Amino acid sequence: MNDVKLLPLLNITAESLMIPSEKVAHVQMNNPLEHALLILVKSGYSAVPVLDTSYKFKGTIGKNIILNRILGLERFEMEKLSEVRVDEVVNQTIPCVQKQDDFLTCLKTVIDYPFVCVVDQEGYFDGILTRRAILKQLNKYIHVNKDLFKA
Repeated sequence: MNDVKLLPLLNITAESLMIPSEKVAHVQMNNPLEHALLILVKSGYSAVPVLDTSYKFKGTIGKNIILNRILGLERFEMEKLSEVRVDEVVNQTIPCVQKQDDFLTCLKTVIDYPFVCVVDQEGYFDGILTRRAILKQLNKYIHVNKDLFKA
């Protein structure tokens, strides 16, 4: 029998679907925007987590935030890349989940975001949960249990 059928969808947790922190590109609050942009371009991501020096999650930073910050009236003010720090522009309004959160909680949380961060109760960064991982699991479940969805 298929493993997906044996494991009900609602019993899946964020921990089983997340990418662990060791494998996630991130920047720190005191980094200049220049470093953040380099990480974003080299990793191919549109946004990455921002951590403090003790690896507590503080928010995210993305290419759009950086470009908006260096955009002047008539030109890109590239000198700002080395002058402005990540902590001045970090997006702190992104929801997080915890490892033990169930599938439905995770699904609701990632609907509007390409990824959300997984943190522990003290705010330390554990990894990310991508919308892709949630959708892949949902797709597997629907295909394995397609008889449940027939009219």
